[in-house]
Amino acid sequence: MDHADRLQQAAKEVAQLRASVASDAQARAWAHAVKSWQAHRLARTHRDLLAEPRHGAAARFFLQDLYGAKDFSQRDAELARIVPMLVRLLPNAALATIADAIEMDALSERLDLGLARQLREPDPLRIDEVAYADAYRRTGSRREREHQLELIVTVGRSLDRLVRHPMLGRLLKAMAGPARVAGLSQMHDFLVRGFEAFRAIGGASDFLGRIESRERAILEALYAGARADWSERPAA
Repeated sequence: MDHADRLQQAAKEVAQLRASVASDAQARAWAHAVKSWQAHRLARTHRDLLAEPRHGAAARFFLQDLYGAKDFSQRDAELARIVPMLVRLLPNAALATIADAIEMDALSERLDLGLARQLREPDPLRIDEVAYADAYRRTGSRREREHQLELIVTVGRSLDRLVRHPMLGRLLKAMAGPARVAGLSQMHDFLVRGFEAFRAIGGASDFLGRIESRERAILEALYAGARADWSERPAA
């Protein structure tokens, strides 16, 4: 499957998943509880990256914009409108990056919804490490979790390469006005935040390596049967 097909398929899947959650008040509450708990876990695991001047903006982009508890419905709607234009206009490398990001988004949404269904009893608003660990092992497959982590790192590496092209920054600035007029402001703001965050690092290999090693250690611990204290992995 080429990048254009992957992008179109992933954008359709994530829109359908979020629409199904939005139409069900209980599912909305369960999914939000899972996403909020995961956001706090990620912030705890990577608190040093968030606090570092060099890496803080990129860490916030990863933990809030790429994988967070925000309402992304407007961004999803904007993306659906511009997919055909992206396919026509973007170079292959940029198209691959967006396809990877949206594929990760769709996979994460599907896994999160599965977790929410496992955790909804007796009270989804009181998730802890033990309950989450047990639900994690019952949701999806190890291969899907490994692929989720691979996509996170791949998107980061792609962004790191793309920000080295000076024309891209100027193009994004020039697009600000037309994006607002066209009703694409959230998608444009998302792209600008990602570009600025990774440009500020000046090389993201250390940043991405630290995230990958910690998240892989957590994945290994969970599949080895860990139930408590697994989120406090040794800092890499």
